[in-house]
Amino acid sequence: MQTSEGMPHRVAAAVGDYGERMAERYLRDQGLEILARNWRCALGEIDIVARDGGCLVVCEVKTRRGVAFGGPIQAVTLRKLARLRRLAAAWLHEREGDAAGSHFPDVRVDVVGVARPRSGPCVIEHLVGVA
Repeated sequence: MQTSEGMPHRVAAAVGDYGERMAERYLRDQGLEILARNWRCALGEIDIVARDGGCLVVCEVKTRRGVAFGGPIQAVTLRKLARLRRLAAAWLHEREGDAAGSHFPDVRVDVVGVARPRSGPCVIEHLVGVA
């Protein structure tokens, strides 16, 4: 089975997992506390849920090995951002009353793009508060 970009699904999954690990490390280095990775519910999946001070951060991670289909950030659509807002509400609702889900006066959606060239280090782009 192949993805829409023509690579085998297992390769795409490995590239995505690599990107999520690099994004998680980057966000930790930026001072965010990672609360969950690959959180799922009936509405979909959040790649990374984090805390930035008093702000809940729902983070979409896109990883690309090349730019033939555009950069990683370009792959995040308005429709996806709207879904992430709904997923943030679902995450908070699921945790109503527990310490992990309470006391978030602010919620934001970030996007982390990870470009993984064939050689050399990855390049990370972090867009804060896109939705």
